[in-house]
Amino acid sequence: MRWRRVGDVVAVALLLGAVAAAAARHDYEEALRKSLLYFEAQRSGRLPHGQRVAWRDHSGLTDGLEQGVDLVGGYYDAGDHVKFGLPMAFTVTMLSWSLLEYGADVAAAGELAHALDAIKWGTDYFIKAHTKPHELWAEVGDGDTDHYCWQRPEDMTTSRQAYKVDRRRPGSDVAGETAAAMAAASIVFRQSNPHYSHLLLHHAQQLFEFADTYRGKYDSSIAEVKSYYASVSGYHDELLWAALWLHRATGRAAYLDYAVDNADEFGGTGWAITEFSWDVKYAGVQILAARLLMRGEHEERHRGTLERYREKAEHYVCACMGRNAGGGADANVERSPGGMLYVRQWNNMQYVTNAAFLLSAYSDYLAGAGDGDGAAVATCAGGGGAGAGEVFAAARAQVDYVLGSNPRGMSYLVGYGERFPARVHHRAASIVPYKDSKEFIGCAQGFDDWFGRRGANPNVVVGAIVGGPDRRDRFRDDRENYMQTEACTYNTAPMVGMFAMLNRLSRQDSPSTTTTTTATTSSPEMGLSVNR
Repeated sequence: MRWRRVGDVVAVALLLGAVAAAAARHDYEEALRKSLLYFEAQRSGRLPHGQRVAWRDHSGLTDGLEQGVDLVGGYYDAGDHVKFGLPMAFTVTMLSWSLLEYGADVAAAGELAHALDAIKWGTDYFIKAHTKPHELWAEVGDGDTDHYCWQRPEDMTTSRQAYKVDRRRPGSDVAGETAAAMAAASIVFRQSNPHYSHLLLHHAQQLFEFADTYRGKYDSSIAEVKSYYASVSGYHDELLWAALWLHRATGRAAYLDYAVDNADEFGGTGWAITEFSWDVKYAGVQILAARLLMRGEHEERHRGTLERYREKAEHYVCACMGRNAGGGADANVERSPGGMLYVRQWNNMQYVTNAAFLLSAYSDYLAGAGDGDGAAVATCAGGGGAGAGEVFAAARAQVDYVLGSNPRGMSYLVGYGERFPARVHHRAASIVPYKDSKEFIGCAQGFDDWFGRRGANPNVVVGAIVGGPDRRDRFRDDRENYMQTEACTYNTAPMVGMFAMLNRLSRQDSPSTTTTTTATTSSPEMGLSVNR
């Protein structure tokens, strides 16, 4: 009985903490500014003069040398020093999509230049990595040897072997995602840098043709990636994803024809999905296709298939809101007691941030698709539906959870708020900065002297979004707890646009999270205005 009472007190305390946290107003502009700093912390290569994260220095300056290719640059995906092409490309796709939806909000906050730099740091690398029409370097470094070392990137002694996909060793998933990234980025740079935009589009089209003509999973061609970024969903989702981004970038009907003609065979209109990530793109594909339907950007012959895409898109939206009454036990995404979407134990926050972005974008599409009787409604399995305002409220709730509106009152965006993870699983952040001590730190020395320290990291990896809490909102801030304390670039990427848009809404006189507001933002894609 005593144990139960103590448990009850703890439960009440957690609940009160959640209420207090929910009542707090978040500084979304600060969150936006800090989120973009994270990408500078993850840079590989020769750092520019304008580098703001001062505890990092040049690294990986001989990448590709053994293979006779310049592969210097790009991003480290997380807390280690391997450059994995698939998650890096997805990061750039989501950064670009963030700007296409909310670029005017990013610009209004004075962060557009930094956002463009974050995208270009990735796309400059992809241009280098795409050495021939049918050749793409998809990984630099080896995960096994890298994970045996705890070193700063500036001290790296691990293998920098580079791995590629080509006609004999295909990789439709990584080539397709890189095509999507470059196509999306080409739209972003269309006005500010038309020559660069054209170059990106040229590479995107070549990569899509390569991915489609020489089909195969990249982890069958590069065995070294299987333990880290295996393509569990296969490559069909990336082919559809790339085709829709190329259609958006070019307006060419052939790309939409591809997404429509292959919709059934590739699973685009078959899979009812409850997650969206660097591996599983179907929900994103379905939402992009639904956007075309709702905006009327299609021919009549496409309508039937696009309606089926929309049905599956709304299954995902309703799953995130817990509104699917039909479809069985797995029809909805699990939620923690504090309201966090929960998909799986390892780096769950990636599913949270990606869901928040997709829901927000879809709420925009719904709001813009209304007729004289009001905005369109998402139809959920088994009956019922969700309006644009409800969908947006669900998106905002996930963002606010990340920023501290949760039972622990902890921000999972590092460097934001009064409480955030201090022992992030991140090699560079956990060791004395290179500029302060250039004395070489070896593999074992890093583990002995730095990894096991109980104190906070000497460097704060500002803007990183860590893996986050478990299904019961529990979180252990421990460097060894990599499932919860390691951050990844694709966790933060979709939040850039979200923070910017929420910053605009928070500055309005009467912001609402339950109804659609009438504020407008200019889209850098077409120079049009869209309503929130």
